[in-house]
Amino acid sequence: MEFSSRARLRLARLAGDRREQYPHSLQFYLEPPMESISLVEFESFAVDRLKLLKVIENLGVSHVRGTDVYKTKLEAELRKLKFPYRALAEGDYEARRKDHISHFILRLAYCQSEDLRRWFLQQEMDLFRYRFNELTESLMQKFLEHVNLSFEAIGEDLKNELANELSTSTPGFTLAKVKEQMFYKVGLADAVDLFRARKVFIKDGFAYVPFKEIDVIVLNNYRTKLSKALALTARSLPSIQSDERLQPLLNHLSHSYVGPDYSIQKNTGKISLEQIDALSVKSFPLCMRQLHRALRDSHHLRHGGRMQYGLFLKGIGLTLEQALEFWKKEFIRGKVDADKFDKGYAYSIRHSYGKEGKRTDYTPYSCMKIIMSNPPSQGDYHGCPFRHSDPELLKQKLQSYKISPSGITQVLELVKGMHYQLACQKFFELTHDVDDIGFSLNHPNQYFTESQKLLNGGREMKKEFNNSGNFQQKNNSQESINSSSTPTSSNAKADTELEGLEAYFTED
Repeated sequence: MEFSSRARLRLARLAGDRREQYPHSLQFYLEPPMESISLVEFESFAVDRLKLLKVIENLGVSHVRGTDVYKTKLEAELRKLKFPYRALAEGDYEARRKDHISHFILRLAYCQSEDLRRWFLQQEMDLFRYRFNELTESLMQKFLEHVNLSFEAIGEDLKNELANELSTSTPGFTLAKVKEQMFYKVGLADAVDLFRARKVFIKDGFAYVPFKEIDVIVLNNYRTKLSKALALTARSLPSIQSDERLQPLLNHLSHSYVGPDYSIQKNTGKISLEQIDALSVKSFPLCMRQLHRALRDSHHLRHGGRMQYGLFLKGIGLTLEQALEFWKKEFIRGKVDADKFDKGYAYSIRHSYGKEGKRTDYTPYSCMKIIMSNPPSQGDYHGCPFRHSDPELLKQKLQSYKISPSGITQVLELVKGMHYQLACQKFFELTHDVDDIGFSLNHPNQYFTESQKLLNGGREMKKEFNNSGNFQQKNNSQESINSSSTPTSSNAKADTELEGLEAYFTED
């Protein structure tokens, strides 16, 4: 394709305008994007940023922020997902555009409740802190000017006059270091955190902040602006909720799982009914282990438990015939006779396997769906034990599973910080005696798959006879399970379809 000289000039001007739109890779996201984008790009940008924020959450708990390991892993994610992590790099307009637009999309999705706002704010703060600290000193100066935070640098005469006070009031600063470092005169209101930590010299209502601590001031400023912006965005939700295209996407994002959906039955027939009890102890996540135990004890589960547990069992390889036999045998041990089961429950099981109704291949619940929707009430056993259990009851449960006191303390600290998936990840590490599982845990079926790989020395489950005696071939093409797997656009559709499935499980 050839361009005339006039066309080349027009393209060059357009490229110049674009560079002016994002003069710096870092920003406070003060101006919302005004361009039109497709729904496909809308979802793609949002999912990529959500993947990144979930990695940031995991790294922030697993590693000390700012360490080499933390920075290396986060830089790799930024590069892989095409978000800018080097300031003023050439030719990164598309990455900066993606960064800008995706922030505002997730701001819309995560302003809908206090818990969501708090989570989004924390991860965005950690991302900003990393990116700011990666700037060179000269680029930090340019950024401060860009966001109108040009604090007054004190002159050499005043610095020499206050050298002793600056040295004694600033931890780690000798007189020689004071002379080398630039200090800024900052209003006390902007330096409250440094003042409380006794890290700065205070005089006449001003804090004298060394350049190495200026990130605290910038972060506080960013937090204030973003917190206010989230509150204002929440007020605009009624107008957005009337948009039939956007609202389902935003709801899906705020409850989103970004890994494999486990709907493809590559595992079908891998396990026998006789294995389930042993597997529940070795390889079930706590939520499914709890449901299995309740089913064995009471020979019944209410509809929320049947949905959560039934789809999980489907995902680990139970065939439709096995599922019908499994649930029927257990229910008739209770108060349900065979005829009532066939009339009241068998249809819903066939429906979940796509053999009735819409004939949809329903997907097992992700951690986010379990945590964020349909909380259990009295008599229920579904939900996430780390999210929905009383801490004391959770502690007793962990003790009964022979978790060490120090391990229980670590789990409860994560629960206290509302890091429920990370608490489950820590439970995996403690029960499998590993220090770092090396992946982000996002799905109960992922927990099972990774547990089996670990217990089998990196191999998948061995060939097994199913309950009918038919020999099942081992499937060697199991897809890799990790937090960075590419999501499919069918996830949102699957969540919507699952709500339709609930109607078939309403009988207790």
